[in-house]
Amino acid sequence: MRIIFLGPPGSGKGTQAHLISNKYNIPNISTGMMLRQSFPKDPYQSHKIRKNIINVMHTGNLVNDDFMVQLINTRINKNDCYNGFLLDGFPRTILQAEFMKKYKIFVNYVIEFVISDSTVINRITGRRIHINSGRTYHIQFNPPKICGLDDITGESLTTRKDDCEQTIRKRLHNYHQYTEPVLNYYRHESKSKKIQYFSIDANRKITEIYKELISLLINK
Repeated sequence: MRIIFLGPPGSGKGTQAHLISNKYNIPNISTGMMLRQSFPKDPYQSHKIRKNIINVMHTGNLVNDDFMVQLINTRINKNDCYNGFLLDGFPRTILQAEFMKKYKIFVNYVIEFVISDSTVINRITGRRIHINSGRTYHIQFNPPKICGLDDITGESLTTRKDDCEQTIRKRLHNYHQYTEPVLNYYRHESKSKKIQYFSIDANRKITEIYKELISLLINK
């Protein structure tokens, strides 16, 4: 099972990706999380490069396509991806989507999370992250059992620097400009029946969205 989750920041992709990857025992590959973590053994991740990438992300801009495709290509060739994977937020540009096709990185499902910009802004300002695992919480919609602490480890949660409103608006602008064409790309690809494309309402409760995802992945 090879899945792509696409949608604007704050649409709930990360939360659902964590649930679905656990359900089907496939790796949850979040490009945002990969970029925020340190990979000292990766030749593409020198300290200077990583610092530049973090600066780009904090301003709401997109990381260079060449770097991203190298990062993903390295990741999906690891043994744990043999039986499938879930790409959370990749590809973000047409060039990245074409890279996947060129290198025969095929997927079964593309699922679009649909949500308004105003809802995204309200959601993200309340988001809290467990840095080491990537687990995501929200102070209103998905609060941790103990305020400010991760449910599993008990470690402190944090607010990402790129979750301020100014940066969110920039990220939304880039999503509409660069990633929405990718949605059209996969809608067209789905006509071949090799890819199944679905749009889901991301304004609902986490449990409701999860149940719909399961039904789509099982019954279609």
